[in-house]
Amino acid sequence: MAIAVLASLAAGVCFAVAGVLQQWAASARPDAEALTVRLLGHLARDPLWLCGIGLAVVAYGFQSLALAFGPLSLVQPLIVAELVFAVPLSARLHRMRLGRREWWGTGAVAVGLALALASARPHGGDPEAAGAVSWALVVGAVTAGACGALVIARSLDGPWKASATALAAGAVMGTQSVLLAATVDKLRHGLVAALGAWQTYALVVASVCGLLLIQSAFQQGPLAASMTVLDATEPVVAVTVGTVLFGESVHVGWPVSGVTLAGLALVAWGIVRLDTSPLIAALHGRGRRR
Repeated sequence: MAIAVLASLAAGVCFAVAGVLQQWAASARPDAEALTVRLLGHLARDPLWLCGIGLAVVAYGFQSLALAFGPLSLVQPLIVAELVFAVPLSARLHRMRLGRREWWGTGAVAVGLALALASARPHGGDPEAAGAVSWALVVGAVTAGACGALVIARSLDGPWKASATALAAGAVMGTQSVLLAATVDKLRHGLVAALGAWQTYALVVASVCGLLLIQSAFQQGPLAASMTVLDATEPVVAVTVGTVLFGESVHVGWPVSGVTLAGLALVAWGIVRLDTSPLIAALHGRGRRR
C-alpha cells in the first residue's frame, strides 16, 4: 500500500508538469485546429509539447505501478494532487499571480474530490468479473456522454468551452483508467494473455481519443479551466465504472453519503469559481495572443 501511495503522488507531480507544458504549447494553436488530427500533428513538432508527453508517459508508468499495488479507488484520488502544482505553475509561466479566488477554487476542487472519494471508499472488486455486454453498455454510455459534452462545448466560449471539452476528455480518460486496470490484471497472467485481450487494444484507442480531447481542451482555454474539470471527471468516472464493472463496493448511508455529496458540491463550486474568474479569463487572453 505504501508503494501505491508514493507511486500515485509521483504520478500526480509528473502529470502536473506535463499538463502545464502541453497546455502552454496547445494554447498557441489556432481555434480551427481544435478536435482535429492537425492539432496533434502540429504539436508533435513542438519540443516543449514532446517534453510534456514524455513526462506523461513517465506518469502513466507510476500510475501502472500504483495500480499493481493498490486499488483504483485509492490511486485516482491521490493523482488529483497534480492540481496543487499545475495551476500555480501555469500562472507563474504567464507571469501572473493567483488571487484568493483562484486559490480557493483550486483547493475546493482538490479537497472536495478527495473528500467525496474518501468518504465513499470504494473497495474490492475483480477486473475479470465484467462480461462483454456490461463492457459494451458502459463504453456506449461514456461515448454518448462525451459526445453530449462536445455538442454543448460548441455553443460556449473561453474557459467554459475548455471546461466542457475537458468534461468529455475526463469521461474518456476515466474509462481509460479502468481499461488500464484491466490490462494490468491481464499482465499478471503473462504478456501473451494481455496481448490476447481486447481491453489492451481498447486502451490504445481510448488513450489516443483522450489525448486529442485533452489537447483540444488545453487549446481552447486556460489550464485552470480544463485541468480542474478533467481531474474531477476522470476519477469519478473511473470509480463509477469500476464499481459497475468490477463489482467494487461503495459505502453509503448517513453521514457517509452526505459527506460524499458535500465533496462533489465543493468540486462544482470550485470549478464555477475558476471559470468565472477574471484572472483565469486574462490567462486565456494571454494564451490566445501568444
